[in-house]
Amino acid sequence: MNATIHSAEDDLVFLDEPEGIPPLEAAESNSTWRIMIIDDDPDVHSATTFALGSLEIQHRPLSFIHAYSATEAREILERESDIAIILLDVVMEQEDAGLQLVSYIRKTLGLTDVRIILRTGQPGYAPEIDAIRDYDINDYKTKSELTRTKLYTAVTSAIRSYEQICAISSSRRGLEMIIHASTELMALQGLQNFAEGVLIQITSLLGLNTSGFVCAKTNLQGRHYENDKLHVIAATEDYHDALNKPITDLLQINAKEIVQRSLELHQSVFEADITALYFNNVTQKDFALFLNTGLRLNDMDKRLLSVFCSNVSVGLDNVMLTSRLHNYAFYDLLTGLANRLKLLQTLNETLLSPIKSRSALSLIDIDHFAETNDALGHQFGDLLLNAVAQRLRENFGNQCQLSRVGSDTFAMLGDKSLVCPETILALFNSPFNVDQQEVQLSATIGLIKLDEYDGDGSEALKDTNIALKRAKTHQRGGYEYFTRSMGVEIRERVLLMHALRAAFEHEKLFLVYQPQVDMRSGKVLGAEALLRWKTDDGRYIPPDQFIPIAEYSGLIVDIGEWVMESACYELIHLRSLGYTDFQMAINVSQAQFSHPLFMQTLSKVLKSTNVPANFVELEITESMAMKDPDLLIKTLHQIKQLGVSISIDDFGTGFSSLSHLQKLDIDKLKIDRAFVNDIQHNGSEGSIAKMIVQLGQNLGLSIIAEGVENEMQANALLSFDCHLAQGYFYAKPMTSEDLHAWLKKQSS
Repeated sequence: MNATIHSAEDDLVFLDEPEGIPPLEAAESNSTWRIMIIDDDPDVHSATTFALGSLEIQHRPLSFIHAYSATEAREILERESDIAIILLDVVMEQEDAGLQLVSYIRKTLGLTDVRIILRTGQPGYAPEIDAIRDYDINDYKTKSELTRTKLYTAVTSAIRSYEQICAISSSRRGLEMIIHASTELMALQGLQNFAEGVLIQITSLLGLNTSGFVCAKTNLQGRHYENDKLHVIAATEDYHDALNKPITDLLQINAKEIVQRSLELHQSVFEADITALYFNNVTQKDFALFLNTGLRLNDMDKRLLSVFCSNVSVGLDNVMLTSRLHNYAFYDLLTGLANRLKLLQTLNETLLSPIKSRSALSLIDIDHFAETNDALGHQFGDLLLNAVAQRLRENFGNQCQLSRVGSDTFAMLGDKSLVCPETILALFNSPFNVDQQEVQLSATIGLIKLDEYDGDGSEALKDTNIALKRAKTHQRGGYEYFTRSMGVEIRERVLLMHALRAAFEHEKLFLVYQPQVDMRSGKVLGAEALLRWKTDDGRYIPPDQFIPIAEYSGLIVDIGEWVMESACYELIHLRSLGYTDFQMAINVSQAQFSHPLFMQTLSKVLKSTNVPANFVELEITESMAMKDPDLLIKTLHQIKQLGVSISIDDFGTGFSSLSHLQKLDIDKLKIDRAFVNDIQHNGSEGSIAKMIVQLGQNLGLSIIAEGVENEMQANALLSFDCHLAQGYFYAKPMTSEDLHAWLKKQSS
């Protein structure tokens, strides 16, 4: 076939070629490769269209767009897209119009994928080497050399190049979208937010306006899913009714089936009309996404989707880890309830919100839980706590913030119509079913109303605990509301405790000694060491105020050791002054006496001071003697083996069991000052003191009376046959220096 088309500027010649050139590939698609012809000669357009009209490349035919000037080409290119090849003439309106259009296409329009084949009939206006070097063109042909075969070859090569560049560009854009999507997902906190983000990003990535849902098997962030079923945790509007429900509740059977198949196979499943994407994760939590549309993906799409799913899996691992850390930080792992930190967070929010005026906080303490735990084991105790938590959740879980804030203490924050003692205590009327056993429990409650509360969450929780402790002190199974007077009392005790600790550390505590005498002869037999505290401003804090605080705080153990050591050193000093028969009485508190290291401490003090043990007397209270008689008998025996004597202080105030008393290896009874004060001038009172003297004599014990203030009391005691006494009638408590002077005066 011969064809010659003449123009005023150049020639486009198709030489003789074999007939019947077949298309490269059979067409399988209705889409076309778009070819743009830019030339000011209409015959060139016709000849090119005629030459290429039957050509098919990669199963796709060609379609043509025509522009007859550079200006017209610019207008078309601004609105058209997906042009594969531009066949461009150099000389049109101007001698370099084609070259200027190349710059406009590449730089201004930013069309980098389209392939440009420069065609010229006048090479002098665009020398090949200069054009290739200076302009972003992909091929250079003179019209005189273009046969049909060479045009086929040039166009086919250009289209294949364009297809590869488009694939690369598409891959790059896809990767950029994946990176952007992954970045957006990594910023999301919480599994549900992450799942919603995955739905948004996948539809954006695929360019689809579709609906679907994300399902997972999880109980993160305190949410309890029955039997750990697969639940919908995020959904588009079409599936909103399924949110937070088991996937088995879905009416769409094919959706359930494809998701289950994806999870069983651990891979994504693609069907004609629906898709299930599987996301692997290190925690092996089932996590899948359902789309109600089929995805027709080429190999590149599948690879990009695989990269996206891998990135989602990494993000899922991070979210799972963050969620577990969040769980550990804000939820109790045993019961699934919020913990103390979460309660404080919610409490602070409540105190700053309008609902403060109608809110209340309660602490619920299970009575005698420690004994149950010790008797039946920790595993049973855990089941018991879970049973209590479950009952609280069933009755208040949707209306109140429930927390476990201690080993056996629960908190409830909510409307005060619900957070009231009668409602809460009623939960404990019926037994709890624990490990196929019915267990009856009771609880003690402390409460606070927040409507007029001025403190923050931590202070409110602390004050509620004060009310709980007051309730436990007064009556187990009852309740107390916090009052301002409770707070003042507790705060004063705390301040006093800190001041006592500081005073002890800075050696502000000191001992005084009250002599003990034989009333018959006036001879000084010894003294009782008494602890005193004088503050920096000169005030004396009474022992009955600071000794209980020292016992409560545990500071009494250190203070008691210091008292014992100081009193023994004073005894050594008195012996060096010639008072070799002097006996030192030292008070021992219950907390000090019951401490596991008490005997070790006593032995160490006796050894370090080198004091004769038989001149040391320990005074214990009657209530201590009755607290744990078996332990007391054992400890007293050990003390006696060291040579130290024992006196029971405040005898008659603790309602002793005489059967226990006669078993104790003790040396002396001290009549409490309250019974000494009962002795009147006429001697009609004082019968209790007289009875104690007779009891002591029957048991073979020495008897000493404390608080003897006058001669009448001394004479009455002597008439009862009590010979030993201490009190202001004989001497007040004195410092070491004053005691030495007083003893010296007594001796002279």
